Amino acid sequence: MDEDVLTTLKILIIGESGVGKSSLLLRFTDDTFDPELAATIGVDFKVKTISVDGNKAKLAIWDTAGQERFRTLTPSYYRGAQGVILVYDVTRRDTFVKLDNWLNELETYCTRNDIVKMLVGNKIDKENREVDRNEGLKFARKHSMLFIEASAKTCDGVQCAFEELVEKIIQTPGLWESETQNRGVKLSNKEEGYGGGAACGGYCSML
Repeated sequence: MDEDVLTTLKILIIGESGVGKSSLLLRFTDDTFDPELAATIGVDFKVKTISVDGNKAKLAIWDTAGQERFRTLTPSYYRGAQGVILVYDVTRRDTFVKLDNWLNELETYCTRNDIVKMLVGNKIDKENREVDRNEGLKFARKHSMLFIEASAKTCDGVQCAFEELVEKIIQTPGLWESETQNRGVKLSNKEEGYGGGAACGGYCSML
C-alpha cells in the first residue's frame, strides 16, 4: 500500500496552550473545526499522506500540550523530527513573546540541525489582532523559518502551511534520504506549471 510513498516524515506542532495547535491539525487531517475543542492532554498523533510536487509523503504529525506540566515527555517527543510547526495566536501577544522559549527548547532537544521550521500565526479570522503580520514575518526571517498566517476556523493557509513545510523538507535531502536511500527512490520532477507554493493564494512567505 505504501510502495509509492517517498518517505515518512515526523512533524511536530508546538506553541503555547490555546493557540489552536489541535485545531490546525484537525483542519488539516480531517477538515473539521470544533470551537469547543478541549485542551490536549499529553500528546495527540495523526497520520496523513499528501502529495507535493508529485512526491508522496506520509506525515506522522505530533501535537503537544502547551501546558508546562506535560513537559516531562519533551526529549522523546522531539527526537527524529524533520519538521516543526511553531504556532502563536495573532490575538494574544503573550503567545508570540513566548516563541523564543519554544525555539530554545527545540534547540535543546532536537536531534537534527537542519530541521525545517514553519511559523504559523493562527486565528486571523478574529478581529482583535495584537500581533501584526510583519512582526511575524520579521521573527521568522530572523530565525530562518518559513512563515504563514492561518485560520483553522476558515481553513485559510492551513493546507499550505503543511505543504510548504513538506516541500522544504523534501528539498533538504539529508533530512530524509538516509531512511529511504536503500529503496532506490527517485524524485519526480516538478510538473510544468506547478510552481512551489502556487496553490497558496499568496499566504506563504518563503525565505
